[in-house]
Amino acid sequence: MAQAQATPMMKQYKEIKAQHEDAFLFFRLGDFYELFHEDALLAAKELEITLTQRGKGDDGVPMCGVPHHSSEQYISRLIDLGYKVAVCEQVENPQEAKGVVKREVVQVITPGTVMNGKAVREEANQFAVSIAEQNGTWSVSAADLTTGEWSACELESAEEAVNEALSYEPKEIIVAADTETVLKQALSARTSAAVSAYELEEQGEEVLFQDLSTPVLKRSAGMLLHYFHETTKRDLAHLQTVKPYEAAQYLQLDHHSKRNLEITESLMERTKKGSLLSVIDRTGTAMGARKLKRWLERPSLNKKQIEKRHGLTGKFIEHFMERKELQELLKQVYDLERLSGRVAFGTVNGRDLVQLKKSLQQMPGITALLKPLGNSYADELLPLLDAPAGLVELLDASIKEDCPVSVTEGGLICDGYNEQLDEYRDAMTNGRSWIAGLETEERQKTGIRSLKIGYNKVFGYYIEVSRPNLHLLQEGRYERKQTLSNAERFITPELKEKEAVILEAEEKSGELEYQLFTEVRDQVKQHIRLIQQIAESVSILDVLQGFAETAEERQYTKPVLTTDKKVEITESRHPVVETMADDGSYVPNSITLHKDREMLLITGPNMAGKSTYMRQLALSVILCQAGSYVPADSCEMMVFDKIFTRIGAADDLAQGQSTFMVEMSETRRAVEGAGEKSLILLDEIGRGTSTYDGMSLAQAVVEYIHDHLKAMTLFSTHYHELTALEKSLDNLVNVHVSAVEENGELTFLHRVVDGAADRSYGIHVARLARLPEALIRRADELLSAHESESAVRTEKKEKQPDYQEAVQIPLFPEEDPASAVVEELKQADILNMTPIQAMQFLDELRRKASREEKP
Repeated sequence: MAQAQATPMMKQYKEIKAQHEDAFLFFRLGDFYELFHEDALLAAKELEITLTQRGKGDDGVPMCGVPHHSSEQYISRLIDLGYKVAVCEQVENPQEAKGVVKREVVQVITPGTVMNGKAVREEANQFAVSIAEQNGTWSVSAADLTTGEWSACELESAEEAVNEALSYEPKEIIVAADTETVLKQALSARTSAAVSAYELEEQGEEVLFQDLSTPVLKRSAGMLLHYFHETTKRDLAHLQTVKPYEAAQYLQLDHHSKRNLEITESLMERTKKGSLLSVIDRTGTAMGARKLKRWLERPSLNKKQIEKRHGLTGKFIEHFMERKELQELLKQVYDLERLSGRVAFGTVNGRDLVQLKKSLQQMPGITALLKPLGNSYADELLPLLDAPAGLVELLDASIKEDCPVSVTEGGLICDGYNEQLDEYRDAMTNGRSWIAGLETEERQKTGIRSLKIGYNKVFGYYIEVSRPNLHLLQEGRYERKQTLSNAERFITPELKEKEAVILEAEEKSGELEYQLFTEVRDQVKQHIRLIQQIAESVSILDVLQGFAETAEERQYTKPVLTTDKKVEITESRHPVVETMADDGSYVPNSITLHKDREMLLITGPNMAGKSTYMRQLALSVILCQAGSYVPADSCEMMVFDKIFTRIGAADDLAQGQSTFMVEMSETRRAVEGAGEKSLILLDEIGRGTSTYDGMSLAQAVVEYIHDHLKAMTLFSTHYHELTALEKSLDNLVNVHVSAVEENGELTFLHRVVDGAADRSYGIHVARLARLPEALIRRADELLSAHESESAVRTEKKEKQPDYQEAVQIPLFPEEDPASAVVEELKQADILNMTPIQAMQFLDELRRKASREEKP
């Protein structure tokens, strides 16, 4: 190994690898990228390619390689797996090099900086985010290098910064080196994104940061910009000015709530299918698909903005023909955001520019469709759809429609665009015609019908005669050049002269075409901002026409926004569930909430639809504030600022949390973060512990939300004892999901009505799940026995209040001998306890009371 490493080339490799220890080094050797040592061992495993070695025996160095012309697919696979790849190219002509060919890393490709390939999904953004701290304040900056979008916000804590960063579903997270320890552990447990620490250097004022007002915002943005420059080593002219925002500008949905509500992906399969996005997406462009996803994940809090979106959606519903024509035009619009990114990045090819031209050619038609709508929002977008002056004409005159992917092998530029190029092409065409004529002439003169004129890069043009026909050649007619097993190859002075003319024209033609292409590309680059402006406007139109299409197809209604604290939805439907019940079996439900009816305590059987009822309210809020119509007969609602959910049961093994701990953590986020304009959905709080522990916690949570938060709340429970709270909590109302039992068979009506359910029907649900009949009979026997025992206990304690009365009086009366316990309870600071602390406190009181009661 020492011997192999001692070669100049391996020394060069080691020096370059030392600068990129955290990345695979794709080291260019001829037509291959080679990997050595640990890189080779790991790459061979991950890419499933053959592992060999350089050198023999103990001195051998493990190596593997991929062809440079197909390297993109291998790099994409590594990026998908979360790795980085440093691409090391030969930067001088090997024929002119003295000693080892000079090599340099020309780009470091990371999950957050990849610009093309399978790693970049059309319908999703490719965000890289940075997290920085300064003087106790935190900042998150997020940019999509493929589109140029960039935003940043300021936050008060590390937890808020982590939550905000994860809301972008980033591919890569950059953290400041001085906060690495604090953040890496929190991030690694909650995301699969690559996390890199970065040491920020001093920087000057960047024009991209002109709207950033605080040092911490500039720090996170500067860190991301420096990281982009160091990795890509390219022009980043398409990066947009960083847009500062406040998290409070959008409806806040934490990571857990997004998952629980299945907004962009299903909870179980983690795919788009089965999510709200899959039902509502009728976009026709990649830009629109990404915009829709962002709007659903970050619905607006701006009432005027929401109503503008509703207004244009309504116009698209009214103007059916215009909407259909717009959809046809949108099919011809390519991804302008990513095309402009590739232009700036220098990776754009001829076909990309043809797509750009075709996209811009649709703008006049789109503009013509918008004018008759008579909508103020459409009128705002009209001037933003104008294509840059002369750009379409330039692209039409310069780039061939059927141009190749490669930009260095010719065939890119249209005839008539450049006089010199036309002359070269004429020379090549005439030269090839002369050669074709020569071949015909020589066949006639020699009488050899199989004689042919060929070409290869080593010998150039040649005359080939098969061995059986050599005797027909006149001695000295040709100059012998090469002998093959079954033929001889010859040249003539005239052929070599014409060859020189043709090859010179081909070489100069190729060089000139590439030069002309880069000039066109540079002219396009000057219009990147206008192209991005068009892309933004088109994406908005695309999303809103899609909203209209869905609303008409699924019979959604236009929501009315009110400044009152109110939700009044008639015959509300779950947008996803109803699509799975197209046979008409879906049962809609109305939802009423207002300042005197802030909390609904929901009881009823399992599987009857409690969770669906809760989720459909949240999804209606999200759709409304994203700008869509909602699935209902009518809808009037307030603008919510936050949604918190606790629905479903799951462990979080990555953070070492049990189901109950996850439940308590999500409950804590709700009770700490919600306010009067928030929506809270809590399902079966307290089920992960003993009955009395769980019931106590559930009641405490209900009372706390009711008395202190006053948030709109849907609280689902199987603790029927809690229904007594309707008598003591003014703004709480009991509702239940109805079911009918006939002849021992349970029928779910899926209709939510006021009042409390009388029982849980758990055994009936077990029967529906087809548990063994013997098991079901035994459960019925046990239930009857428990109910009988309960009745006996009730008779014996006639003078004692039942639970529904007991919850209205102190847990330990003043005359109770456990006076120390009573005093401790009086002094407890319950309002500042977390749910876990409250549970522990209650358990300790219970133990103390038990000790006091013993004789």
